[in-house]
Amino acid sequence: MSLKAQLEAIIYAAETPITSEQLLQLVKESVIAGGAADDAEAKSRVRAALKELVADYGSADHGIEIRQVAGGYRMSTKPDQHEVVRSFAKSLKPPIRLSLPALETLAVIAYKQPSTVPEINEIRGVDSGGVIATLLDRKLITTAGRKQVIGRPILYKTTKEFLMRFGLKDVNELPSMEEFEKLVAESFQGELVPAAEAAGDSEQPSEGHSDATTEEVAESAQKE
Repeated sequence: MSLKAQLEAIIYAAETPITSEQLLQLVKESVIAGGAADDAEAKSRVRAALKELVADYGSADHGIEIRQVAGGYRMSTKPDQHEVVRSFAKSLKPPIRLSLPALETLAVIAYKQPSTVPEINEIRGVDSGGVIATLLDRKLITTAGRKQVIGRPILYKTTKEFLMRFGLKDVNELPSMEEFEKLVAESFQGELVPAAEAAGDSEQPSEGHSDATTEEVAESAQKE
């Protein structure tokens, strides 16, 4: 079996993004047996094969591609195939259901991480404690220690699941405000529910609260 074929099979079978180092450890023995002089050459061959594999799947003949997501490689559908695949996926299992308040809170955390609940509340203008529980339950955010101030509030940050959900390599790939608004619409199309129906999404308006859009909330977070 060729090196590219081995890498392709592993990436296809992996449930989560697999790193180049993990791939190297899995195929190193066969690469060295195939003529690589040492670990350095084996690593070079794996990198070259990965590059060729990514290029192969990048052609218009494939409906899927190999991308770097959350620090590793994974197969995913190409953007122009998302609609037909989304329709298929919805017919198989219930989608992740998030309310607009939950998406607003997620946007604040994504652009201002790590952040505390009081900081999120200040940006959104409402108490976001309830939706934090929803995002934790969906594994889109996680705790990141405590802020060294009075009260030592818990810090929150996005997770690998968040990167996988939005198809990002890392948080440095977060899009512009306009792109984020579109990304949210595409990723959760048909999956939004009213705040009152979202489990755990209980929040109370603060004084002076206005109905800001997800984009406006994210933009405010980015400016902070």
